[in-house]
Amino acid sequence: MDALVKVVVLFTYVFSLLRISIGVDTITVNQPITDAETITSAGRNFELGFFSPENSKHRYLGIWYKKVSKRTVVWVANRENPLNDSSGVLKVTSQGILVVLNGANRTLWFSTSSRPAQSPNAQLLDSGNLVMKYGDDGDSENFLWQSFDYPCTFTYGIDHSRSPQILVRNNDSVVTFRSGPWNGIRFSGFPHFTPNPVYRYDFVLNEKEVYFIYHLVSSLLMRLVLTPDGYAVRFTLIDEKGEWIRYSSVQNDDCDNYALCGAKGNCEIDQSPKCECLKGFRPKLQSNWNRSDWSNGCVRRTPMDCQKGDGFLRISGVKLPDTRKSWFNESMNLKECAARCLRNCFCTAYVNSNISGGRSGCLLWFGDLIDIREFAENGQEFYVRMHASEQK
Repeated sequence: MDALVKVVVLFTYVFSLLRISIGVDTITVNQPITDAETITSAGRNFELGFFSPENSKHRYLGIWYKKVSKRTVVWVANRENPLNDSSGVLKVTSQGILVVLNGANRTLWFSTSSRPAQSPNAQLLDSGNLVMKYGDDGDSENFLWQSFDYPCTFTYGIDHSRSPQILVRNNDSVVTFRSGPWNGIRFSGFPHFTPNPVYRYDFVLNEKEVYFIYHLVSSLLMRLVLTPDGYAVRFTLIDEKGEWIRYSSVQNDDCDNYALCGAKGNCEIDQSPKCECLKGFRPKLQSNWNRSDWSNGCVRRTPMDCQKGDGFLRISGVKLPDTRKSWFNESMNLKECAARCLRNCFCTAYVNSNISGGRSGCLLWFGDLIDIREFAENGQEFYVRMHASEQK
């Protein structure tokens, strides 16, 4: 009997070691992971498990780079409810819910599910995305849940409600940064986007999807990080040192703070003060502008007169205004675009939506023109609707 017990114990121990070392990428209903275990994506790019940050005894469930010697965490589940010891367990319920439990079987974190599940399982993909699947269905459209939908304090993504642009938002969905619309070459607020030896990029917009993607053309490992204060920063890995160094930042100066100069205001970082009104406009509240509070923006010196006829004033070398109140058409030319704007009394500006090649398309704005800034190079021009007397 003692020999049998020893064999059983030894088998259980060996199985546990295999579980820890095999690096499977999936968690099932009957196979949770404990604090001592991890799962690894198929290509060994990412690992998921429990960890403690530097100078902390708390334990968190997270995902980090597998091949980087210095642990670099990219996603955390229970950041609001850390474990105080190593009793944590990650389970998949029969309903397709991921649950983090402590030693007292108390739930510290749980995911959601879009619909009832059969044979659910959680898989860590080589992209770093932790997904809940319906059986063996690997179609991303059918995932019950995915960690990519649940980033941290800020979000960085494409707003495609109108002409697509990248927005950084905080937890209250307040926009803190905006890229400007895609213009066929780059986002209008990214003048530094030019051909380079490190990466190339593509933008896809059609009836089914819209996305922006980077393709590394060198052997560098690169990552995009959203800092706790909302800055989007790119880092590259220096293999010899095992360290990440800053490569670039989406936000470069104060003029990248969303709507710093208010509606119809223009931000020029090398001027003092940095905010001014567009030509033909004046500060809405001059006393506030005198205190460097530009948030109320500017108003027209002379109101538009839609019935008697307005014209347009060209503004050059800038990031185009916020497009969440806009309309675009890819087949119109610039002359047709101007005529379309004049026919609508609520249209406030227009431009070609695509500046690549021979320039094409039409982008119209309705309402306030917000979040404009000047660039020393690679800025864009657009045409602001004005009263005839202000076009000189």
